Amino acid sequence: MTYPLLRQCLFALDAERAHGIALNAMSFLESTGLLGVVAQPAPACPVEVMGLRFPNPVGLAAGLDKNGDHIDALARLGFGFIEIGTITPRPQDGNPKPRLFRLPEAQGIINRMGFNNAGVDRLLENVRAAQFPKRGGILGINIGKNATTPIDKAAEDYLICLDKVYNEASYITVNISSPNTKNLRELQKDEALDDLLAQLKARQLQLADRHGKYVPMTLKIAPDLDDTQIAAIADALRRHRFDGVIATNTTLSREGVEHLPNGGETGGLSGKPVFLRSTEVQGKLSAALAGEVPVIGVGGIFSGADALAKMQAGASLVQVYSGFIYRGPALVADCGRALAARHGTSPG
Repeated sequence: MTYPLLRQCLFALDAERAHGIALNAMSFLESTGLLGVVAQPAPACPVEVMGLRFPNPVGLAAGLDKNGDHIDALARLGFGFIEIGTITPRPQDGNPKPRLFRLPEAQGIINRMGFNNAGVDRLLENVRAAQFPKRGGILGINIGKNATTPIDKAAEDYLICLDKVYNEASYITVNISSPNTKNLRELQKDEALDDLLAQLKARQLQLADRHGKYVPMTLKIAPDLDDTQIAAIADALRRHRFDGVIATNTTLSREGVEHLPNGGETGGLSGKPVFLRSTEVQGKLSAALAGEVPVIGVGGIFSGADALAKMQAGASLVQVYSGFIYRGPALVADCGRALAARHGTSPG
């Protein structure tokens, strides 16, 4: 069965139910050895970023596999790295359903999931059971705060998660840009951001001494930022010697989708509608950082050409999510081939 036909079947179902069915089916195929037969692996295109050697620069963004239940199955699809989460210290149900909506006319997705996850301890059990990290696969773990934690205590949640995941992660992402946890984006503002990054950096260095290894840390930002905010974030990233930045998360804008079914749903919009804005913010951030902090480009990648556009805007790596939902494993191979050709690596 080709992916377009499979997608047609999945899109006939409720979006969140289809998401679970697809992931469980992938894990089943992985357990039988059949997933590798149908996958379209990306060509080798090794790159070194944040002190890590990535087999190719095409990664899976956080959110698809929040609890790390499907790491090995996803790894079989040719990703150069996988990011799981967002995870919080305590399990939480997230926002009421329905909370995930497709906009097929625009190839977009709106979600207001609200960091639904089984808690950091469950994620760690899954990571330790997976083969991908044991084989040297690059695994990012994305951390957040519980919805019931007051915003002025948010740093405590991030530090709990950082402590727990440090030894199991290839890199750690600090998510302060989801629009679906009340007031979370306030942490992107000047004093709050400075205080949070200072605490996280100090703890990262303590953990590096304790564990005898340095695990890079990235910050994930929103696309809904003006030039002054972008410049301030760039300054904070440099000042606190963060290892990377992921640009961008979903947008609150509904430009171009307001008239579509589900276009007025609350939550974060991802997919093709966010591509231009996300790439613009990423480009401005890359220019402000001037190569001092590597950028991971994410937002609306649906083709190899889109991935190249992110690289031309200053990204060192890219991540996909909504495009993967719409195009399937072929997108990973498409992006991989385009970036391998850019790097002069044989796609053979």
